[in-house]
Amino acid sequence: MSDIAAAVPQTTQQHAVDWLRRAIVTRALRPGDRVGQEEIAARIGASIVPVREALRTLQQEGQLTYIPRRGYFVTRLEVADVVEIYALREILEERAARLALPFLRDERIERLRRAAAEWATAAAGDEVAAELEANRRFHFEILDAPGHSHQLKLIRLLWSSTEAYRALYYNLPGERRATVEAHEEIIAAVLEQDADRLVAELNAHRQRALVVLEGILGGTPPSPEASQTAPH
Repeated sequence: MSDIAAAVPQTTQQHAVDWLRRAIVTRALRPGDRVGQEEIAARIGASIVPVREALRTLQQEGQLTYIPRRGYFVTRLEVADVVEIYALREILEERAARLALPFLRDERIERLRRAAAEWATAAAGDEVAAELEANRRFHFEILDAPGHSHQLKLIRLLWSSTEAYRALYYNLPGERRATVEAHEEIIAAVLEQDADRLVAELNAHRQRALVVLEGILGGTPPSPEASQTAPH
């Protein structure tokens, strides 16, 4: 980061990052759209420097793609990209869940339950961005194994790279209903301290997510009532 960028108040840059993430997950910015730094700066009332750094942050996360002499664009993924991302998630998240499970007690279980409740409230209110935020808190509470920060960082990057697409299937009522039940099953596995059950629950929901995303990217999303299992 340059000296100029480092001097920018973090709050301004983070505000730009948060605004851009929300615009992507709410589809105000769609896959393939160009993201002009001057336009964004004007819309959020910020200078160019923090917006430029925010764009770089989202590029690193995989949510934006930079094309020389053309600028930044919301990343457009192919089915093969999503399959690879979810395969990597399966490997890393199983390891993370098994390592974190012994530490999921007391306050962390309470945070897990609170995130699940907030997700359900957001889903009932059709607030997709809030659903996504609560869902991330729920899952990363499970995946945060003390002493394994590099592992968690990689998982976060993989999640961020498909966040815009995850927002699409949260518009399906069937997926929302099933997610409430899925969160309950995951919490039950945590309470039992049953690592095999926890991994099985996470794997099943991740696979359903992949099926839904393949349908969306292929132009044939599942019907709202057909979804029987929840994406994560």
